[in-house]
Amino acid sequence: MTTTLPPVAPPPLVAPAPTLEFAELDRYSRHILLPEIGGIGQRRLKNARVLVIGAGGLGSPVLLYLAAAGVGTLGIVDDDRVEASNLQRQIVHGVGDVGRLKVDSARDAIAAINPLVDVRTHPVRLTSENAVTLFEAYDLVIDGADNFATRYLVSDAAAVTGKPCVWGSILRFGAQVSVFWSTCGPTYRDLYPDAPPPGTAPSCGEAGVLGVLCGVAGSVMAAEAIKLITGTGRPLLGRLTVFDLADGTWRELRILPDSDRPPITEVRSQGDLCGVSIPASGAPDIITVEELRTSLFERSSGQATFELLDVREADEHARARISGSRSVPLSRLRGDGPGRFDLPSELPIIVYCKAGPRAHAAATLLSDAGHRDVRVLAGGFDRWTAVCPADPDHWQAPSI
Repeated sequence: MTTTLPPVAPPPLVAPAPTLEFAELDRYSRHILLPEIGGIGQRRLKNARVLVIGAGGLGSPVLLYLAAAGVGTLGIVDDDRVEASNLQRQIVHGVGDVGRLKVDSARDAIAAINPLVDVRTHPVRLTSENAVTLFEAYDLVIDGADNFATRYLVSDAAAVTGKPCVWGSILRFGAQVSVFWSTCGPTYRDLYPDAPPPGTAPSCGEAGVLGVLCGVAGSVMAAEAIKLITGTGRPLLGRLTVFDLADGTWRELRILPDSDRPPITEVRSQGDLCGVSIPASGAPDIITVEELRTSLFERSSGQATFELLDVREADEHARARISGSRSVPLSRLRGDGPGRFDLPSELPIIVYCKAGPRAHAAATLLSDAGHRDVRVLAGGFDRWTAVCPADPDHWQAPSI
């Protein structure tokens, strides 16, 4: 595949809407004053349809700024619900939204900012089965996903449908932002041909993230979307901007399409392990919620012996947990400190996390350390709370 990078900005992505109403002329007057945007650019924004993957840390500022900018149609894909731990960075949600679907919370926040925006909610998990159909209904895709499987899925679906994709990634104090477009530049697979090896890429839930970093990265992503829609400036197509708020540094790297990479013609399932690769032959055994309840009863009556490990972070365990579980964060198991595997190798172990990925990674580490009987709770703590809401240790700590 031979692909060349455009020396200048590509033409405007969206045709202009016929007119702007008087109220819109007033609302968007500061945009219209910019010669690079003007009235015709604002009409392009009004006519644009943008699909945002994820209403979390990156999706929040993207949605708010694009709504304020006058993007006519915003689609939101997210099947998650708002948690208290989200509020430190996911500014589209508030305290009253905890427990609600994120797409519903985001829709209401957008309506409060700009009721002229048509919001389409998609409370589903993005999959290889629905991605292409969803993407075909929009002009532009913004990838605010927090796991590698979804990022590759978004990239492939964008390539199949020919849609440009604005991408961002955050962790701790650092972020990366770029624009991928298979028809005139590189894709995410040109930047990262393969997912990182298991255990080398912690998530924000494990390593943390500075809340305001989401706002900085999300604002850059929203700006890239506006530039593509209106044909303004020079987009980050074929360029990767990397910034670190701890050091206050910004740098840029060039991304070239891989001429040897075959074109993407179909979307295949990447799995949903957030970068955790588990060989089929070495996959740990699974235990269901119902089976774990029975095992816990047998342990309490002295009929069974095993260790139940919560491999989420300590603050997650402190807020809510399964009765009788012990906090051993995955970040500790991945470290090299003393006592990280201070369990008898012959003792059966059951591990759980929020939904499963961290538990699978922990099970692999424990097995590699010599533990012969390791099982993973299917569906993790989310599944446990859905089935066992009366667990006395399923509680939420007061806000600090």
